[in-house]
Formats: sequence, structure tokens, C-alpha cells
Amino acid sequence: MSTKISKANQAQGMLLFTLNMQKQRFAIGTLKVREIVPFLPTTQIPYSHRHVVGTVSIRGLTVPVIDMAAAIGFRPITPEEYSTTYLVVTDCLRTVVAFMVREIDKIIECNWKEIEPAPESSGKNIFVTGVTKFNDDIVQLLDVELLLSKIYPQYADTKIPMLTDVQRERMKALNVLLVDDSSIARKQLGDALNQINIPFEICKDGNSALAFMREKAHSPQAIDILVSDIEMPGLDGYELVFEVQNDTSLNRAYRILHTSLSSEMCTDRARQVGAHEALVKFNAGELIEAMLRGAETFVESKAAS
Repeated sequence: MSTKISKANQAQGMLLFTLNMQKQRFAIGTLKVREIVPFLPTTQIPYSHRHVVGTVSIRGLTVPVIDMAAAIGFRPITPEEYSTTYLVVTDCLRTVVAFMVREIDKIIECNWKEIEPAPESSGKNIFVTGVTKFNDDIVQLLDVELLLSKIYPQYADTKIPMLTDVQRERMKALNVLLVDDSSIARKQLGDALNQINIPFEICKDGNSALAFMREKAHSPQAIDILVSDIEMPGLDGYELVFEVQNDTSLNRAYRILHTSLSSEMCTDRARQVGAHEALVKFNAGELIEAMLRGAETFVESKAAS
């Protein structure tokens, strides 16, 4: 039996670390991680969020330090414990921050298809986006987007472009599907489209999105514009786009990958697997403009036929 692994999954590992005294394992995808350094002395920031312990200078860049344990609801790390902690420097949502964690465990290879979504019964505002196992221990994948949104609200960069009546009607005539495992990202996407009165469907992961698209493929509700996150439990965004591109009943869809990963490498891979565009979260204006370009391709194809 052969196993198909996307190019994204070959490069995307998982950084394991602990946040509490019980050594409970948490993780984030390695594509979000710039580097890991031992704790550095911080400079205090007046009137900063209570979970921001200060800033540090790393390679000439001033980086805020967030106590990740406190941010997700555990006991804060005390100043007396700082010297034994580590800083995980991330680049996510156009923001470079350092998350202070108690211990670095290891970096492991990960088949993202094996990650299960967080249970629905856990609630809407938990910081866990997926669950997997390593050496029989449960590993919880953290929703970095949701965590950052609580500390740095991401709505300052959500200016919606003014649409002409023609543009709006073109968009409203199309079937739009949004796919993201992060609750805050789904809210941001939905808010952006609701502000310009564009209807849409939404799925929480790649598997359910692919099933939905196949269900609607031969109906008037066939998806015209797909906007998907990259890092998701089960079928990731790269694999979803690859499956859509290679399915003749689905590949009419204009495919946009929309990710918190700030990397040219992500953009290159997005093109390789069949995405028309790759955007970094979250700029509502850029997203709407990309969707308008998608709508224009349907106008051009009708004119050509």
C-alpha cells in the first residue's frame, strides 16, 4: 500500500513543548517558528497586556515576549522561573512574537492527516485546534491565531475595499467556500464577507470541505471560489487544493490559500499544488481583491465561450 504525502507535510514538523508543571505536551507547526532561544532579560512595556512580560532584542529586532502558559489559562511563569525557560520566536499573522515556554521537548515529523480536530464539546474559545499522540502521550496543537487575537486584536487591518455594483453582483452570483480550523480566523473571514453582503459557506477542516465540494459539484451550488487555510487537522490546505485541482468536477474553483505562515516557501508550494493565489492573514482588503480577481476569471471564461 502506498501513502501519498504532500510536499508541505514533508517539510512541516511539529515543535513539542510543555507549559505546566504536569509536563503536559503542547505543539505548534514548525513553519510558524523562526528560532528557539534560551530566556533573555526583558524590558518592561508600560500599559502592555498582562500576558506580555516585556520585549527582547533578537537579531536587531525588538520582539514582545508572551507568557504562553498564562495566555492559555495556566498558572503564569514567575520571574524566579524565567531563567530556566525558552523563547519560541514565531512569525504569524504578520507579527513576530516570542512565546515563553517552560521546556522544549523535541521537534518531530508529523503526518497532519493523523491530527484530529478538537472535540466540539470543548467549546468555542479553547486554544486547542487539534489533538494527536506521540509515544502514547496526548499532544495538543495550539491555535496561535486565536491566542494572538486575544492579546493583539487583528481588526486594525481589516479595511474593506469599496465595491462597485457590478463587482458586488458578480461576487454574489458565485458560490464561496471558506475553510479554516481556527475559530478566530473563521470569524474574521465571515465578518469581511458579511460587511460587503457576500454569501458564503464555511467548513472547519479540509476533509469536510472536500466532501462538501464533491456533494455540490453537479448542482447549482458548485463551489466557484475556495479560500482555505494551510495548517489544518486531517487534510491540510495544500492537499485540499491539490485534490481540487486534480478533480475535473471541482477544478473550476478559483483556489486561494490564506495562511498565518509568513514565508515565500509557503507561497511557492501553494503554486506547486495548484493554488491561484496565496495570501498572508489577515488583511480583509487583500482577500476581497483576490476574490474579485477570481470572479473576473469566470467573466473572462464566459466571454471566451
